[in-house]
Amino acid sequence: MESADLVNSTLDFILLILPIALPIILAFILFDMWVYYAREKFISEQENVLLKVVPPTDVLKTPLAMELFINGLYQVSGESDFVDVYWKGSVRPWFSLEMVSDGGKVNFYIWTTKKMAGYLESQIYAQYPGIEVIESPDYATETKFDDSRHKFWAAEFVFLQDNSIPIKTYVDYGLDKPMKDEEKTDPITPTLEFLGSIREGERVWIQIIVKAHKKEDPKPDKWFGKTDLWVDNHKKEVKKIRDAYKEKDDNKPTPVSTIQDKRIEAIERAQGKLPFDVGMRGAYLADKDVFSKGTTGGIMNAFQQYGSANLNGFKPTNKPGVDWWWQDPFGRKERAQETQLLQDYRDRAYFHRTYMGRKRNVLVMNSEELATMFHFPGSVALTPNLERVQSRKSNAPSDLPV
Repeated sequence: MESADLVNSTLDFILLILPIALPIILAFILFDMWVYYAREKFISEQENVLLKVVPPTDVLKTPLAMELFINGLYQVSGESDFVDVYWKGSVRPWFSLEMVSDGGKVNFYIWTTKKMAGYLESQIYAQYPGIEVIESPDYATETKFDDSRHKFWAAEFVFLQDNSIPIKTYVDYGLDKPMKDEEKTDPITPTLEFLGSIREGERVWIQIIVKAHKKEDPKPDKWFGKTDLWVDNHKKEVKKIRDAYKEKDDNKPTPVSTIQDKRIEAIERAQGKLPFDVGMRGAYLADKDVFSKGTTGGIMNAFQQYGSANLNGFKPTNKPGVDWWWQDPFGRKERAQETQLLQDYRDRAYFHRTYMGRKRNVLVMNSEELATMFHFPGSVALTPNLERVQSRKSNAPSDLPV
């Protein structure tokens, strides 16, 4: 009898709160749907351009020049108040840094909005005299995909460790200091050499999508307030390393090992640079008769030189396919995944919700890390099919006869 009374009491309580809870739940659902609609509308109304960047043969600048350019991408406008975010659907600008190989011909691109293009051009010219920036047709949109003739594959990349651990950067490679070309070890070179080795009928696209990182993580175990886990985890990681070197008996610190000392130095250096939210993906589109698993493996291994046992590294994720054949016996799920990955690449979509609702891991990287992965190499990069400006442009001498 007591059990029946408990059930009746529970039902009475549910019926009592339902008229109050249901409208609140419905309001939250409708509000979320409105924000999604407003954001999609705002994004669809933006006019975007693709800038093809052709570096000179004699790039004399270190990757610090690219770091200064990337600092200029730290744009936080567009989300200043409630009306912008929740009524207009406005989002802060994002940019895509791209390296592309079409049959072995390698080019650099930067994707942005039309209104930001002039600003980006001026920033590039300021850092790289002799460079060329050309508004270009979008190779990703213009490349036709015919399922009967082509095969498409793509993967996104995530960190091996927490966001607070940086990758091996150009500073760790000694490229922050001027040196002779024969003394340089540029980590971008293996990626460019791989892109230059692509065969006719193959296309490999690498995309690094960035936007300014903001303090917008919910505070752990708190209902209200925001924090920046990227900063918080930096501090926790440094403390964890130092605590590991305290003697248990008297709690006195012992000297930190050289390896861990370098880890601390890299973490603290990373915290002093501008942070960005980052999405990374590689894509491969090829004629069916030349499609190669070796190329997909090359994409998955394209970023190994940025990792080390002491610091962070990358691994691929969100590849099309399933774990077991019976999960997709007719291949429909895999084809849908490929179609969505291709469309996401063309849209440069990563940070905002997609139609399929796929979960994405947003990386946090600073300008030094990004400049390591995307910069214009000097003559140390011997990739023969990397398009370059053949001669340096300069003003005519002032004493020429008229």
